[in-house]
Amino acid sequence: MPQQVNILMVDDQPAKLLTYEVMLAELGENLLKATSAREALEILLKNDVAVVLMDVSMPDIDGFELAEMIRQHPRFQRTAIIFISAVHLTDLDRLKGYQRGAVDYLSVPVVPELLRAKVTVFTELHRQAKQLEALNRELRRLSGHLMTSQDEERRRFARELHDSIGQELAAAKIMLDTMQRHSAINGNGKIASEASQVIDRAIRQVRNISHLLHPPLLDEGGLVSALRWFLDGVKERSGIETTLNLYPRDFPRLAGPLERTVFRIVQEALTNVYRHSGARKAAVVVRQKDSKLIVQVLDDGKGVSEQTLQLQPGSIGVGIGGMRERARELGGELRMLKGDPGTTVEVVIPSVVPAPAEAAMA
Repeated sequence: MPQQVNILMVDDQPAKLLTYEVMLAELGENLLKATSAREALEILLKNDVAVVLMDVSMPDIDGFELAEMIRQHPRFQRTAIIFISAVHLTDLDRLKGYQRGAVDYLSVPVVPELLRAKVTVFTELHRQAKQLEALNRELRRLSGHLMTSQDEERRRFARELHDSIGQELAAAKIMLDTMQRHSAINGNGKIASEASQVIDRAIRQVRNISHLLHPPLLDEGGLVSALRWFLDGVKERSGIETTLNLYPRDFPRLAGPLERTVFRIVQEALTNVYRHSGARKAAVVVRQKDSKLIVQVLDDGKGVSEQTLQLQPGSIGVGIGGMRERARELGGELRMLKGDPGTTVEVVIPSVVPAPAEAAMA
């Protein structure tokens, strides 16, 4: 059974309110009544209202003024308002009503079937909008859970890669080096030497992959240490000149989830810079200000389209979408700004939670 929604009826004449109540009773919705604009505003502030039926001619504050006041509040900008009037029936009156946000304008006497049909349309739209909001919240929750699970899996895989495969390769290298020393006595150590060099390269690759999946510095030294290590690697691998700017300079440790989120956002943003921008320089700015954490990744590349800057659906890839979801998971927001030249990726997280004292001392 569909969940009831609230319908607010506003009229200074109780008899009219009773009439509307009788007309709408069969819809099975929750009917609220107000005999003045002040009472209507109080009800609106305390309840989620789908439709407002409003008389135009009321003392003190008339229906037009009340509709204008309702529309000024962000919560009620999409609330359906239906005017009902027995006096103000000219085209100019109707125009005035629509200008103040009405979705319909009915004259007295009201046809019950017509009123029920119109109210039903807007209550169903409201109900569907609420269902969509709930689905979106659940989708964001699942998306956040998925990213957290991915981060934990990365950490586990990085540890196994380093501890198991890395150790096996190290053992194989020791054996080959031993073989090389014995073979050198007989003047035949070339193959063992080449094999040892191959394993050296494999060990370095395993270490790099492991650290990129989850840098140990992120847990041991914190966000700043991990970012410095990562930026050095970006410069070495891509040739892009990278800089890190911190405000304050003695940047503190943050809560673990927040540090991991910021690191992943910077990692993804710089990966995009390397793959798509053609930039020669990039900068990462991390700023703590007024209980907010502001992270910016700037480049001097060729820039992106206006649709991408506006984060329009279909214009952003998995990387940008993932950064936005990571920011949202902590109540933050991701923006993309046009640079001169290049692009700036900016994340603002409204509440910075300090790391526990034990974590800061680790």
